[in-house]
Amino acid sequence: MRRLLHVELTRLRWRRAVLLLLLAVVALPVVFGVARAWSTTPPSAEDLARVDQQVAEETARPYVQKQLERCLAKPQRFGLAADDPDLQAQCESFVLPQREWFLYYETLDLVQERDETGLAVVALVSVLLLLAGTTLVGHDWNSGSMSNQLLFETRRTRVWTAKALVVFAVSLVLSLVVFSSYWLALWAAARSRDLPSSTGILVDCLQDGLRGALVAAGAALGGYALTMLFRSTVATLGVLFAVAVAGGALIAVLGIDAQFQPQTNIAAVVLDGADYYVQVPDECFTDRPPPGIACDEEKVLPAANGSIYVGSFLLLAGAASVLSFRRRDVP
Repeated sequence: MRRLLHVELTRLRWRRAVLLLLLAVVALPVVFGVARAWSTTPPSAEDLARVDQQVAEETARPYVQKQLERCLAKPQRFGLAADDPDLQAQCESFVLPQREWFLYYETLDLVQERDETGLAVVALVSVLLLLAGTTLVGHDWNSGSMSNQLLFETRRTRVWTAKALVVFAVSLVLSLVVFSSYWLALWAAARSRDLPSSTGILVDCLQDGLRGALVAAGAALGGYALTMLFRSTVATLGVLFAVAVAGGALIAVLGIDAQFQPQTNIAAVVLDGADYYVQVPDECFTDRPPPGIACDEEKVLPAANGSIYVGSFLLLAGAASVLSFRRRDVP
């Protein structure tokens, strides 16, 4: 088995298409992280000075000062109390132009990044590794080298297992390094800007990266297993595309709950639980809904349920792939 693993690693190093995909796995998250850090950069001192001057000019306009006088004279019209000791400050904050009116910038929030961009990076890397897994073994079938490999090792289960271990291990290690570096870089950026960046937040992000690496490695393994089953990269990608389109349409037509949708279950695995919405009875929208009716529109899908959902498809594809490889003739 050790020799088989070494051979498969060597074969992976010499697959240019696979190396390009692995390079994209590293490069695209870097670009994504740099873009997020750049788009959330705080305004410079020059920008703040320019905005403050604009605020001062707008504040000095006659109609603005007139509106302020109306607020102080009749605060009830502005929803304020006349006996409020801070009436002057309340009217100024309500009427006078504020800095945020003229200057908007997005703050780097690691908690929000986990639910949005972090999940998007995991999805992107998973797709690239799926392509790498199917491309690696697809070349063996297209070139006819699979039959030559079986001349040196006739035990097909060992051959299948060796290829699967290499695909899974390389994908897991690479994606784990990429995700950990991604979160460490964003955490360092947030810390340098004096934003919320406690050690607990970093640990949560790194745990998301670990679970995301398992999902990405599972995607690579699934692509490999399906290609060993269909013996064609094109067939594998075609089937996956058809299932994604037809499955999404079928779920939408049948009105199946979001807990059975693939994206919800993958999000539950990566984020250690995912929120999803369910349709509630019309009685819930009355003033007094009948007792015993569940009116909570938002539910939480645990990570364990998502893992069982994703793992079941991966196990099914792997089992079918192994059985097919053992019994079907190899041209």
